[in-house]
Amino acid sequence: MRTSVPTDGRQLLDGVMVPLVTPMSRPGVPSAPAAAELLGALAAAGARALMLLGSNGEGPLLPPGPELTDFVAGVSARWRELTDGGPVLVNVTSAGTADVLARAEAVLPARPDALVLSPPIYFHHRQDEILAHYAALAEVGVPVVAYNAPRYSDPLTPELIDRLTELPHVVGAKDSSGDLDLLTHLIAAARRRPEFGVSQGAEHQALAALRLGADGIVPGIANLAPGPAVALLRAHREGRAEDAERAQRSLDVLLALHTVRPGVPAVKTVLAARGLCTPHVANPFTPCTPDERDRLLALLAPHEEHLITP
Repeated sequence: MRTSVPTDGRQLLDGVMVPLVTPMSRPGVPSAPAAAELLGALAAAGARALMLLGSNGEGPLLPPGPELTDFVAGVSARWRELTDGGPVLVNVTSAGTADVLARAEAVLPARPDALVLSPPIYFHHRQDEILAHYAALAEVGVPVVAYNAPRYSDPLTPELIDRLTELPHVVGAKDSSGDLDLLTHLIAAARRRPEFGVSQGAEHQALAALRLGADGIVPGIANLAPGPAVALLRAHREGRAEDAERAQRSLDVLLALHTVRPGVPAVKTVLAARGLCTPHVANPFTPCTPDERDRLLALLAPHEEHLITP
């Protein structure tokens, strides 16, 4: 058992965190060297932190093992060099507690600043079972950020949120539900612990979340458009409401790419066209077809000024 490391969750989740796609050397094989150009471009655009192996990172499709360990360690080391120690969080969500602990062990050599964990996927579980799932990670000795992603797992209810904020090793929460009432409850519960952080990943509501008091945002579209995400956060904090709203509209327009091909394959295809990522994905995902690629690039062409550059 490791000694628990106290962490200021608000500082950890502050700012723009990119839920990084996973560059691969071939389908299903993560590669830190393949991520080098993308990491440099994200850091240059002002992104502050990374979350690895989330839904954008195809995490649950990548088994724990040496390739995953090397990827997380390599990306983490490079990101900290580029950002003078910027935080790196790693998602370890899975269906069972034993697999979550195995995933945690696989990424520990990278010294993650926190582990990110959703309720168990696949089965529906009782609240006491979900709480026990989170409590089990206390033995790892790394801070935990609870991740509410109800599209993929049991939702975090207000009651669960209240109980999770009582677990000392749980230092923050990321909400991707899009439910602003739930986010309001989460922020109120978090403030009962001065250092409990809150981030938000529902991209269309990034600005609304900041206005409610979220500490940071985690928009998947920031893989392609870190500039508008950083501009939104900065404008909000500087009280430039119109500029913040303009940046939110820019993100909303870019999110139309998911009407051509939803999810990770579309993002990787666009990044590949910009020389920043291979188009490889993990099975059962398949890469975009040539027709989808052409439609994606045509859709985004009028918005070139907002897109990431090498």
